[in-house]
Amino acid sequence: MTNTLTIIERLERGDILISDGATGTYLQAHGLEPGGCPEEFNISHPEIIRRMAREYFDAGSDLVLTNSFGGNRFMQEKYGLGDKVKEINRLAAEHAKSQTPSGCYVVGSIGPTGEFLEPLGPVTEEQMLNAFTEQACALEEGGADAVVIETLTSIEECVLAIKAAKENTKLTVMATLTYDKGPRGFFTMMGVTPQIGVTALKEAGADVIGANCGNGIDVMVELAAELRAVTNDYLLIHSNAGIPSLQNGEIIYPESPNYMVDGFLQLVDLGVNILGGCCGSNPEHIRALAKAIKN
Repeated sequence: MTNTLTIIERLERGDILISDGATGTYLQAHGLEPGGCPEEFNISHPEIIRRMAREYFDAGSDLVLTNSFGGNRFMQEKYGLGDKVKEINRLAAEHAKSQTPSGCYVVGSIGPTGEFLEPLGPVTEEQMLNAFTEQACALEEGGADAVVIETLTSIEECVLAIKAAKENTKLTVMATLTYDKGPRGFFTMMGVTPQIGVTALKEAGADVIGANCGNGIDVMVELAAELRAVTNDYLLIHSNAGIPSLQNGEIIYPESPNYMVDGFLQLVDLGVNILGGCCGSNPEHIRALAKAIKN
């Protein structure tokens, strides 16, 4: 389906956009084995990937992310799928696009490479830039409307991913870092504060910035307030359904849809523009969010 308005045009007119919930949690509930490659499901289980997109759209998502979080060459080579990177990402976008209602969007998910840049690690800037470029271009080819570079903790890596998408595609580019709350406040694992993160992602050219993963909704509200205090730009927040625990051998996320809705409404009051779920959230969380926002 073609949209008359782009994501940015929707945000410019003041719309609050609802994203989807977790991909990994959904796939684990639909046959993904522990340690298996989620992105390989784009090839072997297309019906599950399409159904996931359809369930999130039916629940009220305006944006659905592709099943391509670990779709970069570095990650896929660990599964022996380095030669399938373009196919995996193109299919990820095509599957979601095939279920997209009019007025809704597909957002290509780009996660971390799992590698460290020189001198901390063995990877050069050029190698990492090439990997992100390959992924972003394949997502665009499959029909994505945007990309979200998500769950990153390193500014240098995130900036390279933004550059790859901005210089090689026409896609809207969103970028989110993952912050932890400690005694001295919020920092990413690599020591980045919200203020430094906001400044760097904007300077790199991201159209939408924000945070995802790592925290339940209450902490995400605190974090969003800090982000909003240092920027007037478009903000995206994807919250976990709490912090998981192991119960009877099963990973349980404690925050119910009804519990999370209160926090989501606080995010709206803070001026967050795009809201959605991360680990542990499912179509029921999105349905509750969409109902609350539309009311």
